[in-house]
Amino acid sequence: MSAFSRFTPLIQSLPSTIPFVGPEAIERQRGRAIAARIGANESGFGPAESVLQAMREAAATTWRYADPENHDLKQALATQLGVSADNIAIGEGIDGLLGQIVRLVIEPGMPVVTSLGAYPTFNYHVVGHGGRLVTVPYLGDREDLEGLLAAVKKENAPLVYFANPDNPMGSWWNAERIVEFAKALPETTLFILDEAYCETAPGQALPAIDTLIDMPNVLRTRTFSKAYGLAGSRVGYVIATPGTAQAFDKIRNHFGMNRIGVAAAIAALGDQDYLATVTARIGQSRERIAEIARQNGLLPLISATNFVAIDCGRDAVHARAIVDTLMSDHGIFIRMPGVAPLNRCIRVSTGPEAEMELLEAALPKVLAKLSGR
Repeated sequence: MSAFSRFTPLIQSLPSTIPFVGPEAIERQRGRAIAARIGANESGFGPAESVLQAMREAAATTWRYADPENHDLKQALATQLGVSADNIAIGEGIDGLLGQIVRLVIEPGMPVVTSLGAYPTFNYHVVGHGGRLVTVPYLGDREDLEGLLAAVKKENAPLVYFANPDNPMGSWWNAERIVEFAKALPETTLFILDEAYCETAPGQALPAIDTLIDMPNVLRTRTFSKAYGLAGSRVGYVIATPGTAQAFDKIRNHFGMNRIGVAAAIAALGDQDYLATVTARIGQSRERIAEIARQNGLLPLISATNFVAIDCGRDAVHARAIVDTLMSDHGIFIRMPGVAPLNRCIRVSTGPEAEMELLEAALPKVLAKLSGR
């Protein structure tokens, strides 16, 4: 019996792939340590000291499973958001939740609408469950809401994904347009509104919670991985109607959360002063990245996230050369979008000033090397 025959035809047809090659893998491949980790949209500023203390205290009980109902975290989120705990579902980061959402509604062959070049982990889950991706090109470096809506209606798609603010370009739509888009969708289409970067966005980009909370076909996904500085803890959540939120109980890993991460998330919600401080630092770092780009004749795009996309003015080959040379020659880890025309850009995450100084010193050397000067 062939080893491959143990797997389903779908699994046999899929490549072994990782949506993002991690910085640790890059270090192993290149044989070089990373000096500036400014490519994965983590928060180099880290979590609050109050959060670290909560994690230290929780470590003593890490021998216990986490509460499978996630009661305390749901209650803390409900209080913070002004909703009922029944409106909340908890998961292992947005990535884990996206897989569960796809599993809830997609069967093999079903169409799923997203933007061409948008978050690849979502695509990974769709393909892994046999869905058929229908992609809509970006328009002016923003996701095309009218194009997405048209594709949903043409395909009678049961699922559509849209991130606001957007990854990888950092662009965003105002809340009014998001609400209009949600209300224009067929009731049979489940809408994933990915708000991973909501804490770093301008207020006008985020629909008020009560404007979408009664729509059973809207799921708002959020995370503690970005502004709260807890990417390694894997804590994400969904805001939805009670019926939609409770559907996750049918398929989720009830013991999938870790006690230390849950304690960290609850403590992070309780330290909003730190959140205000760190989002200000992220804003300052965005400006710093933009200035470094301009100093080198590159065009930074306006961003509402914890990263800046930088238009390098040429093509993907040139952008890839910048990414690779920054790493190989200087140990600076950044990333770039994956498809044209977005891949004319590089993408730099915000971070502490020491890492910005490394980027400032290295980027002109890399550009000079690539130009043959």
